[in-house]
Amino acid sequence: MLAETICAAVSAAGLGIAAISAYRKKFLSAARTAAYALVPLGLVMTGAVEWIADTAFSPVAWAGFGVLGIAWLLFLSTRAVERRRAGREVTAGGADPRAVAPAASAPSRAVTAKPQAGQSAGEDFSDIEAILKKHGI
Repeated sequence: MLAETICAAVSAAGLGIAAISAYRKKFLSAARTAAYALVPLGLVMTGAVEWIADTAFSPVAWAGFGVLGIAWLLFLSTRAVERRRAGREVTAGGADPRAVAPAASAPSRAVTAKPQAGQSAGEDFSDIEAILKKHGI
């Protein structure tokens, strides 16, 4: 009951401020303030405030949040242990058993073409020149 009264008072005050803004010819600001002022009133009318108040002051609800927190911590700790064990198996076993091709060799690095004896690395622009000529540049 108290929460609903407070929300109604906040809405009334907000609508009063919106009316003052509209009187001062600041219609955009007045509309925005009115929208914010109507939110608490809408929450009261839908029953959300009553539900939140009942949940906030309920020891059973807080115990439920505690149980959810413990479950979340257990989930995270088991995931961390699984990852740590998986890391040890990879280093001890050599290859990852989930790998698609564990015996495949690593990819080789691409070797760049070296310039010919009479040419430096920056002088071979014939391909680039051909492309530019093709496009009319």
